[in-house]
Amino acid sequence: MADAASQVLLGSGLTILSQPFMYVKVLIQVGYEPLPPTIGRNIFGRQVCQLPGLFSYAQHIASIDGRRGLFTGLTPRLCSGVLGTVVHGKVLQELGPGNVQKEVSSSFDRVIKETTREMIARSAATLITHPFHVITLRSMVQFIGRESKYCGLCDSIVTIYREEGILGFFAGLVPRLLGDILSLWLCNSLAYLVNTYALDSGVSTMNEMKSYSQAVTGFFASMLTYPFVLVSNLMAVNNCGLAGGCPPYSPIYTSWIDCWCMLQKEGNMSRGNSLFFRKVPFGKTYCCDLKMLI
Repeated sequence: MADAASQVLLGSGLTILSQPFMYVKVLIQVGYEPLPPTIGRNIFGRQVCQLPGLFSYAQHIASIDGRRGLFTGLTPRLCSGVLGTVVHGKVLQELGPGNVQKEVSSSFDRVIKETTREMIARSAATLITHPFHVITLRSMVQFIGRESKYCGLCDSIVTIYREEGILGFFAGLVPRLLGDILSLWLCNSLAYLVNTYALDSGVSTMNEMKSYSQAVTGFFASMLTYPFVLVSNLMAVNNCGLAGGCPPYSPIYTSWIDCWCMLQKEGNMSRGNSLFFRKVPFGKTYCCDLKMLI
């Protein structure tokens, strides 16, 4: 019980600290670029045309809504985090202990069993918390059109149910689940291969090396499955009555596959993946602020 409480507190603290980053990331993902590109230099020192980075973007939001505005959508995101932690822990308890005999600790069999167990727990948590995720995204995206449709948690629930029914709470769920599952299996499989065939078991710092390899493979897995995150977030706000979910910021997608194909055609599968050194894609124009369009 104490471990669960500490996990909830730690998770909530990290959520609060990362909220401004999440806010900027979501607005970039939907294609909102209120600031013009500037001439800058990339990490190699070459001169390139760059889109504004995290700090310039956050400063723009704060200049309109104040610093408090950077924490828009925090309440439903906290609810999602707390509920997800509890559900994840409960499901793992129901599935029983995941550790097996030490003599098969390095076998791929053990990796499959532990990954399957973790996959079920994560999927259950994602399924239960997705409505809060949708509300979080929509409350952020309404910054674009200066709407106030999704302000309070209860009001947002009523609005989604009235306009879209139960299915509205699960917009973008399928690509999110697929991305989570693929990322988990990629991470654990790559970590197993690295730990088994690339690292020398005689090294004194073996445990540290394995923990580092898990972190590195997790990073690569998240990079590879990022398009699922992007598509999921776009589908969660698409055609929901907000300016950020409608043209010119976003086309009306018929399905998440349609969204995927369109992003791939535009070369925008990694949009929002980086908050720094954001180079303007060749031949791509971004939407300006609504005030500039009038």
